[in-house]
Amino acid sequence: MASFYEFFAGGGMARAGFGDGWQCLLANDFDPKKAASYAANWGADHLLVGDVAALTTSDLPGAADLAWASFPCQDLSLAGAGVGLKGERSGTFWPFWKLIKALAEEDRAPRLVVLENVFGALSSHDGKDFAAICAALAGGGYRFGAVIINAVHFVPQSRPRLFIIGVRKSSPVPRALVADGPEVEWHPSALVGAYGKLSKRSQSAWIWWHLPVPPARTSIFADLVEDKPHGVAWHTVAETKKLLDMMNSHNLAKVAAAKKFGSRVVGTIYKRTRADGPNGEKVQRAEIRLDDVAGCLRTPVGGSSRQIIIVIDGKRVQSRLLSPREAARLMGLPDTYALPKNYNDAYHLAGDGVVVPVVRFLAEHILEPLLAADCAT
Repeated sequence: MASFYEFFAGGGMARAGFGDGWQCLLANDFDPKKAASYAANWGADHLLVGDVAALTTSDLPGAADLAWASFPCQDLSLAGAGVGLKGERSGTFWPFWKLIKALAEEDRAPRLVVLENVFGALSSHDGKDFAAICAALAGGGYRFGAVIINAVHFVPQSRPRLFIIGVRKSSPVPRALVADGPEVEWHPSALVGAYGKLSKRSQSAWIWWHLPVPPARTSIFADLVEDKPHGVAWHTVAETKKLLDMMNSHNLAKVAAAKKFGSRVVGTIYKRTRADGPNGEKVQRAEIRLDDVAGCLRTPVGGSSRQIIIVIDGKRVQSRLLSPREAARLMGLPDTYALPKNYNDAYHLAGDGVVVPVVRFLAEHILEPLLAADCAT
């Protein structure tokens, strides 16, 4: 059975994706509310709540095959302040990496390391933050590569994420896992451009990981919507009208077309600030999405980050916030997963997590084959 450490564990969504064939040796998160959810679903036996910077190798039992780190993205995302890896939140990568280096000195370095973050990590500080992470991996004795996976392949949520996968230089890499060069589906131009800015040392350690084409997704957003939502109430007629009044002509045209469709249409709305007022001033707009896919769950401070459901059935238009269970479903969590009772806690738990079937996809097609090849030598 493969073993792993799960850093920045949140509610244990990486653990859910790994499945029963993996053993968790340690889970760590700083947020006590998220840690409470982790304990409620997975137990607290291997859970250590606290700042990753306060951990030492004595806190990490055994020798894990893999270290997973979904370190905070706020300072790397477009919605953040742009401080990058020097920020208080995303800067927690460095104490995590200090632990990995300390494990190597004790001959306990994980054979695999996976780092997960937002797409914006590629361009943060003109690519310097991504280059710094890659340099750390190369200097730490890892070969590595990165892929961009949009969760829309697996769940009806548009959620592109960066996954950096490192393997110890002493471990074999099966030829079937390596592409001849960038693959359009997994290595978009932004990633190829970021690779071009890496040092020669980092480029020499780089692997263009190969992944198969995922199976066609069978679910749409409407399939995940609760008929009788828990934790949220439908907006009043006046509240829904206010949302419609916040739409520009393009979005109102979408609503009008949906009314003429003749059957129930389910979509989502985000509130965004746009410079499209009468005189070019910034105004808050409601932007609608009706392509059977939800927008990316986000968790910045403020109500504008909360996704709104809109249901159009002929002339009748209803709206409400996305429910906690719907948010969890968009992350690929089963309905048996216990959510926090508080709405904000549940929404943040989901929005800060990693999509479960994406983890399973990576585990099945890269991580598990790498470990199997290592064991075979």
